[in-house]
Amino acid sequence: MVRLRGFKERTIVRDAVKALEGVRFKRVDSEIVEITRACGRILAEDIIAKYNVPHFDRSAVDGYAVVAEDTFGANLNNPVMLKIVGEVEMGEEPIEMSRGTAVRVSTGSALPKGANAVVMLEYTKEVGEFVEIYRPVVPFENVSREGEDIKAGEVVLKAGEILQPQDIGVLASLGYAKVKVLKKPRVVIISTGNELVEIGEELEVGKVVNSNAYMLFCALKMYNCEPSVYGIVRDDFDELKKAIIQALSVGDCVITTGGTSVGKGDLVPEVVKEIGKIVFHGISIKPGMPTGLGVIDGKPVLMLSGFPVACLIGFELIFPHVLAKLTGVRVVKRRGEGVKAKLKRRIPSKAGVRTFARVIYKDGFAEPLMTSGSGILTSMVRANGIVVVPEEKEGFEEGEEVNVVLVRDLIEEVT
Repeated sequence: MVRLRGFKERTIVRDAVKALEGVRFKRVDSEIVEITRACGRILAEDIIAKYNVPHFDRSAVDGYAVVAEDTFGANLNNPVMLKIVGEVEMGEEPIEMSRGTAVRVSTGSALPKGANAVVMLEYTKEVGEFVEIYRPVVPFENVSREGEDIKAGEVVLKAGEILQPQDIGVLASLGYAKVKVLKKPRVVIISTGNELVEIGEELEVGKVVNSNAYMLFCALKMYNCEPSVYGIVRDDFDELKKAIIQALSVGDCVITTGGTSVGKGDLVPEVVKEIGKIVFHGISIKPGMPTGLGVIDGKPVLMLSGFPVACLIGFELIFPHVLAKLTGVRVVKRRGEGVKAKLKRRIPSKAGVRTFARVIYKDGFAEPLMTSGSGILTSMVRANGIVVVPEEKEGFEEGEEVNVVLVRDLIEEVT
């Protein structure tokens, strides 16, 4: 820049981001937190299953536990009669049964000892102490097998993943009360300018309320950071230098607002240059042209305009890239966004029922998961998207374009 004359040259956005990518920042440390505080945090270790989930064979439907071989040949005209010898509700210990008998079971209840299948309630009728079976079942039909969801020793979640609600459910089911995650980046906000006053102070002519600090505080919270407000620093080189050094001593990143253009009091870039280096200063955007980035002792200093709109635009343009370098994880698309994709395999659905099919979205394609039971929580962990089949459609065909609603952030590793 040329003071009082403007920027001699400005960096286009693509080149500014490229310059940022070539700089190494100190990564944030990790910490152990309770899982109730872990949602939205970046996992710092692989999660390995301690035991099978479920840890016992259980009924996947309401009905009758049976020995499958006893039902072979059953139909409406020739039902099989089995003696009812008991009932197992959810949470109860399984009872024992033998050939020629049946036990009432509910969805999720433990499979009785000796049984190897469950007949759905719809295909049965109780007659006194007996139950009529109108449809045969094969061994382990309508049964959720031990370890069907998660097997002991399996890596369930990998380090670097941004934890979603379904991940927290899996952690709980595996007995993890606490988990190691990356610390929230500590970002210190410094507001510069002789014209600034704090909320509640007398607003004289020529003075402006320091609104940028509170705006950025909220924005940083939305990026899952730990922001703090340093306060107002006047347009004085030594004061600015002292403030930035103090802020860097407690923060992983510093954001300044104001003092970054080409006016007489715009001293921030000069301070950063003296104690560190400038990565870029002046971007070809409007508003927000004075936006700049420096690095001091491996920590980023994001220099933003003092004008609120330009400040926020510069922040949203550059800070996500800074955050990616601090954590090693870049968010490509956010949870809840919709993306178009071609189906790799058909999704069946019954007319009159809205189906939520779990899929893995990658490179413009969606692959439906084979496991779709409502009790298989890891299907929501392995999947990163949902395809909704409306009531009026009987599924989507292979190769058909569908809308995928993301159920987790799409991320990529950043070096």
